[in-house]
Amino acid sequence: MSDRTNEKNINEQSKNQSLEQFRQQPGEFITTNEGVKVTSTNDSLKAGSRGPTLLEDFHFTEKNAHFNRERIPERVVHARGVGAHGYFQVYESLSELTKAKFLQDPSVKTPVFARISTVAGFRGSPDPVRDVRGFAVKFYTEDGNYDLVGNNIPVFFIQDAIKFPDLVHALKPEPHNEMPQASTAHDNFWDFISLMPESMHMIMWILSDRTIPRSYRMMQGFGVHTFRFVNEQGKARFVKFHWKPLLGVHSVVWDEMQQLGGKDPDFHRRDLSAAIEMGDYPEYELGVQIIEEEDESKFDFDILDATKLIPEELVPVKPIGKMVLNRNPDNFFAETEQVAFQPTNVVPGIDFSDDPLLQGRIFSYPDTQRHRLGTANFENLPINKPVCPVHNDQRDGFSQYNIPTSKVNYFPNSLGGGCPMAAPENMGGFAHYMEKMQGQKVRERSQSFSDHFSQATLFWNSLSAVEKEHLVKAAQFELGKVMHKEVKERVVGLFNHVEHEFAKRVAMGLGLPTPTKEVIPNHGKSSPALSMENQPKNSIQTRQIAVLANDAFNSQELMRVKQVLEAEGAKAKIVSKFGGTIKSVDGKEIEVDGTLLTTASVLFDAVYIPGGEKSVASLKSDDDAIHFVNEAFKHCKAIAATGEGVDLLMVSNIKGVNIADSQQKFASDQGVVTSRNPGDVEKTAKEFVSAIAQHRHWIREQKKLDTPMMSA
Repeated sequence: MSDRTNEKNINEQSKNQSLEQFRQQPGEFITTNEGVKVTSTNDSLKAGSRGPTLLEDFHFTEKNAHFNRERIPERVVHARGVGAHGYFQVYESLSELTKAKFLQDPSVKTPVFARISTVAGFRGSPDPVRDVRGFAVKFYTEDGNYDLVGNNIPVFFIQDAIKFPDLVHALKPEPHNEMPQASTAHDNFWDFISLMPESMHMIMWILSDRTIPRSYRMMQGFGVHTFRFVNEQGKARFVKFHWKPLLGVHSVVWDEMQQLGGKDPDFHRRDLSAAIEMGDYPEYELGVQIIEEEDESKFDFDILDATKLIPEELVPVKPIGKMVLNRNPDNFFAETEQVAFQPTNVVPGIDFSDDPLLQGRIFSYPDTQRHRLGTANFENLPINKPVCPVHNDQRDGFSQYNIPTSKVNYFPNSLGGGCPMAAPENMGGFAHYMEKMQGQKVRERSQSFSDHFSQATLFWNSLSAVEKEHLVKAAQFELGKVMHKEVKERVVGLFNHVEHEFAKRVAMGLGLPTPTKEVIPNHGKSSPALSMENQPKNSIQTRQIAVLANDAFNSQELMRVKQVLEAEGAKAKIVSKFGGTIKSVDGKEIEVDGTLLTTASVLFDAVYIPGGEKSVASLKSDDDAIHFVNEAFKHCKAIAATGEGVDLLMVSNIKGVNIADSQQKFASDQGVVTSRNPGDVEKTAKEFVSAIAQHRHWIREQKKLDTPMMSA
């Protein structure tokens, strides 16, 4: 009875409360791990002040022996990540679709822990790289832990998990010199890809702006595989999972990403933890695509093929709930590093499909956790421990934290009253879906998995002109790092199966012969939902705005624009030549958040320059300030200036944009908002907000595309 009572008490704080017993305060005195107080931890025990260290110094040996063992094997993939606690709340009961209890009651907040990661790099690699991002969420439910382990891309490189070791070997640094780090721009990877046509759809996503996100808070997540929902009546339906950020889906540009890796290698991790610390809690809506079992074969692709997605135009995404990340971990190692995600962690109401990539992950993930965490008892680690009761006859092993009090450790038994006993399905026991199966044992791929190009073409067709150009340049960069010409030619040949024009543009940039004819005619189909340009752009919440100002700035202009920005949820940061404070013309002081030396435009979403004759004059004579503006313009960010601040733009490299002058007091053109009239500050601020909400003003790049080379 106590187990059932405990189940009903699970809420948003359940996991936080379960971790409380493991939290450790610094304490007043230093002790050994056995609790013995020590008099000094600065000097080892010696035979005389200059003599040899004595082996009997148990504090020295314990301290160093523990230090020598502090590192555990990093994850083979997804080694670098960031984690956060939060909760998930379903919008309405999904009892018609699934009996999973955490998807039934809209008043219940199920505790979660999410980890977002890069894939290719080691733990010490930078965040800002072109890479897939892992998106894993552990739900601590009353029926046990449920893990939704996915990526920020809805498809994958391979169709069968037996190829996973080959894929990872190929994408990791080359073994003879362990280079390059956190990058697929090398021969081994593209040699592998050139021989794997099934990877073409994933490659199109990899080369797109999806792999250079602005923030983990502005990034989609996908379950990748097809799973099953099963309801109380035993009715099963196929389901695919989608996470959609409420802040919209946004990226940076490649040049920015390269600079960010040097300016702030922890850019994405810092962004997520700082947002939570400031109370700007990231929110993601969970949606599902539901496919009736009888409709499994109605598509022109196989829904069990992990290299395929189901276009939202064919099966709409139904929003079912929201996840809020509202608490940072207390300790990175204990929580983010030791958390163990596994697709095998399912609860009654959620089951697997026969997707061969998913089937392989069912083995691989638990196996790697046992190796990495050094014990079969890794589920007992506080971050992995369920919030519901756990009872079984598994015993002993490394790091066994539980102290069983029963002498009975087998099943069946009578000496322990038959406990713990098996739970029937009607009492919450997990019952695998009774799928009818038949077939001979074979090592072969289903013919329904044989189309490798049509969805890659669909993705290309769905992109805007600028997104296509970014994809082309990404391909030219990646393949430009490949030394073997035959590898590059094979990849271009595969691209020609995707889209003839795409292959020609890539080949031209690589100096390779361009394909003379298309192999597969473009089917002309598109899915608007696949383009980031079609994602919502209606908020500037949490956006970072750089305000360039020195002493003698116009405080009325600065403070009014700052108020408007912050009222919309943006963060206005003062960037100046020196740190400390700066003083306005009328004597008001304001704190400087960063200097031109310690920060850069790539760390911000937009730039504003207030007036103030002397302030702007000093900025005009500062090469770093001019570079700051030029770079923001180059990266298609919103820029605003009022009063004399407009003069800074006049000495910059901003070209082809209408800027306010003595004749035209106000202008808003291609994301550049300028005003020389003091009465237009309010208007300028509101127009600036609208410009920032668009994220980037690609029209500046679009003009560069209208050349014979790009249209060839």
